Amino acid sequence: MRLVKQFLAVAVVAFIGGQGVAAVQGNPWLTLVLGLATAVLAVLVYAWVVRRTERRAPTEVARSGAVARLCRGALIGAGMFAAVIANIAFLDGYHVQGLGSVTGALGLVGFMAAAAVTEELLFRGVLFRIIEERIGTWISLLLTGVVFGLMHLVNPDATLWGATAIAIEAGFMLAACYAATRNLWVPIGLHFGWNVAAGAVFSVVVSGNGESKGLLDATMSGPAVLTGGDFGPEGSLYSVAAGLALTVVFMWLAHRRGHIVPRRRRSAGDPAATATVSR
Repeated sequence: MRLVKQFLAVAVVAFIGGQGVAAVQGNPWLTLVLGLATAVLAVLVYAWVVRRTERRAPTEVARSGAVARLCRGALIGAGMFAAVIANIAFLDGYHVQGLGSVTGALGLVGFMAAAAVTEELLFRGVLFRIIEERIGTWISLLLTGVVFGLMHLVNPDATLWGATAIAIEAGFMLAACYAATRNLWVPIGLHFGWNVAAGAVFSVVVSGNGESKGLLDATMSGPAVLTGGDFGPEGSLYSVAAGLALTVVFMWLAHRRGHIVPRRRRSAGDPAATATVSR
């Protein structure tokens, strides 16, 4: 029941905020403001509903250290995407024609902030975290990662391969990031940094949502296995490889820190036994 309540609470904020951002998308300044406001409101609502349904402090979104963790995640995400673009460009798949739009990039920052925060709260803060308590880290990572990938099938230029790539490079990797850190700020920052680098800086298609008008005026060409085709670089094998590599790193850290939750096992003597994890 708490999963449903938490998911619906954040989903309502995401829906209302998304409608507002979509309504002012032609105005980059309003898009920036509404996107950031949606992100902040979503965190506040998540923290409130966790307190109400779980009777605990929502330490995964604690203010202490939040900025440093957000920045750390954003650097990882932006660096990861820059490495993908560098590899594609090396094989002549990415071409910069000149400068793009600063205001367009600012609007995308707001849009990406709302998307990154609401998606991480829903998929890692609610679904992965609560499901993990019952079925363990590994199965929860697999299950929620697949659901995250399937969600992207509704995007305009989505493909089954694109959804599969998102499940691997983002769904698995971001869940692993949460497992390693046990807070939501790093995965939020990572998700945000990746998306901002893709849309607001390199001006490429993000998850099949059409071309972005960011800081660079750029085009892509070449085989879909290299560029990701209409789905964008997230459908590139380079992105999948980068996401898999980080997933392995984060899961190694989670194991080393004692953060892996085993699958709950029921026994006759203790039917309500629960798995515990060292935080």
